[in-house]
Amino acid sequence: MHDLRRKALLESGKTVSRKTQSREVSRQTSRAGSAQNSRQSSRAASRYPSDDEDTGDLSDDTTALSTTSLDDLAENPEADNSDWPEELADRIHEILDRKRSSVQGREESLTAFCRLSKFHYVEEEIRAHIQDLLEAFSRSIKYETSVRESTLALKALEFLALTAYDDTIYGHVEDLLARTIRDSTSTAVKTAAIYCLGTCTYFGGTSEDAKLDQMTFFLDIVASDGRSIDAADDAATVTAALQQWGFLATEIEDLEGESEEAIDSFIDQLDSSDSSVQIAAGENIALLYEKSYTPQEDDDDDAGSSEEDDGNDNGSVSSNGDGPRLIKRYTAYHNTPQLERVLSSLATVSGKRISKRDKKSLHTNFASILTTVENPRRGPMFSTAIDYNTNRHYGSKRQVKIGNEGVMNIDRWWKWLRLAALRRILQGGFMEHYYQGNRAVLNSLPVMLRESTRTTTDRLGYKKAAKLRNSTRRMLMGDDD
Repeated sequence: MHDLRRKALLESGKTVSRKTQSREVSRQTSRAGSAQNSRQSSRAASRYPSDDEDTGDLSDDTTALSTTSLDDLAENPEADNSDWPEELADRIHEILDRKRSSVQGREESLTAFCRLSKFHYVEEEIRAHIQDLLEAFSRSIKYETSVRESTLALKALEFLALTAYDDTIYGHVEDLLARTIRDSTSTAVKTAAIYCLGTCTYFGGTSEDAKLDQMTFFLDIVASDGRSIDAADDAATVTAALQQWGFLATEIEDLEGESEEAIDSFIDQLDSSDSSVQIAAGENIALLYEKSYTPQEDDDDDAGSSEEDDGNDNGSVSSNGDGPRLIKRYTAYHNTPQLERVLSSLATVSGKRISKRDKKSLHTNFASILTTVENPRRGPMFSTAIDYNTNRHYGSKRQVKIGNEGVMNIDRWWKWLRLAALRRILQGGFMEHYYQGNRAVLNSLPVMLRESTRTTTDRLGYKKAAKLRNSTRRMLMGDDD
């Protein structure tokens, strides 16, 4: 893959930057150690690492495009805990009373705070304590008395930002989090701080310029393979930076000025030996191509918008063909044909060194990413099969079930990246926050469709198409006889 990328640069006449050259030298000298670390940190492809508050470890079982339901996160161990407001009040008191606490005591209090904040919507209970909690969490992060206390405090700060919806949070913690990312001696703390900074930037009250500043910070981490923060070749920190860059990018309307440089850095990461790094980089590439197309406006030239239209989907956003027409605004990357070849090779990658699970995830994810790069009007998991009821493509098949209540159409990459970020934070508490009206969650995601409002058209269309294929197959078999 590395040779393929170098060949692409030579064919396009593009020079290799000094940053890339230095990275290649260091990659050659550290590949053995890096590969071993990568295998340990990427047992499941496209994972979105998150804190397991009960143990303090950074782990997660949620995967990317393989997920079609949130039922796997629906179990709420707190469902029968009717006394949780009193328990939360006690834990907040313990967290704020630092003088009388020990490291172990603070770890236990933070663990309980994270558990309660994850499985309950605690906005009303914490409203009067936001500033005090910010100070307490900041002290645990700053002093880094133990890795576990710091990572739990970072996770607790994420819950606070997501729940409080307070515009002062970012300004209060931005310097501290950036310094922690650069100076902490623990890669686990660095990784948790990257995720926390992304969450506080998104939900903590920032301007678009502030979001772009943090995206530049994250991109530097990616482009340097973690060296810019003294975490050379650490897959977890690079994955975190990639995922939080993409999460923030969903909020930026125009990324034309950032697209070329960002995709260059993401293409470098497609050569990683860590599948989570590769997939996160690929998803960001798909997002940038998607953003290079925007809905047609009244004063747009129809001729220009139809130049690359697909006759069956009419350039529509949605799989049903009822969305706004999309037209190309700018070129996302200078050498799309070569990028497509690299993505195609990942969509069909094989080899004994790659586990079956990683191989399947790479195939699924990069087939979907390639489809969007080839035609940015097409979202995740786009199906080119024809719906004979509408004579259009079925379109994006990414419909995520939300319990027994309904489905959420994830037909654009920005929707997918936001959902993935929220699932990383909330895990099994996602359903509770969604149905209890957490404003941060509801404002970030598309509207859920109730099952009762869904017609049987889609199901009948699939059955009709299947019957037609089967009858055609039988006719062909009869001719052969």
